[in-house]
Amino acid sequence: MGCSDIQYINSISVTDYKHLCKSVGWKELATKQAQTGISNSSYIVSAVNGDKTVGMARVVSDGGYVAIIVDVVVLPEFQGKGIGKTMMNMVMEHISSSIAEGEGVSVILMAAKNKESFYKQFGFSERPDEKFGPGMTQWISK
Repeated sequence: MGCSDIQYINSISVTDYKHLCKSVGWKELATKQAQTGISNSSYIVSAVNGDKTVGMARVVSDGGYVAIIVDVVVLPEFQGKGIGKTMMNMVMEHISSSIAEGEGVSVILMAAKNKESFYKQFGFSERPDEKFGPGMTQWISK
C-alpha cells in the first residue's frame, strides 16, 4: 500500500475524527464538542484509504489575517508515507489562495512534541526566536 491508494476529501465524520485523535494519544473530546469544532472549521482535508480515514488536518480562520492549523494527524501505521506532507501542502495552498495580492496572513500552529522538524519544511519556525516570544497554551476544563 502506497501513497497512490490514498484519496483526499474535504470532510470528516466525528467518529473518524475522534478515532484519529485517540490513535495518537490526544485527549478525548465529547462528541458534541468535536462535531462543533469540525463544523466550524474553515478548511478540512482527510486522507482516506478504501473506507478507512487514515489522516486529517483542519484550519480555523478569522477570514481575515489569522489562520490556525490544527489537528494534523496520521494514523501511526500510515505515518512516513507522505500523507501528512500532502495534507499540509493542501492546507498551505488553501491558506495562500485565500489572500489577495499585497495581503498577508499570520499562520499559527502548535506542533506536537518532537514534530517540529516536520513543520519546518513548510516554512514554520520555532518560538521563541529573535522576533517572537514562546507560544503559550492553556486547557480549561469543567
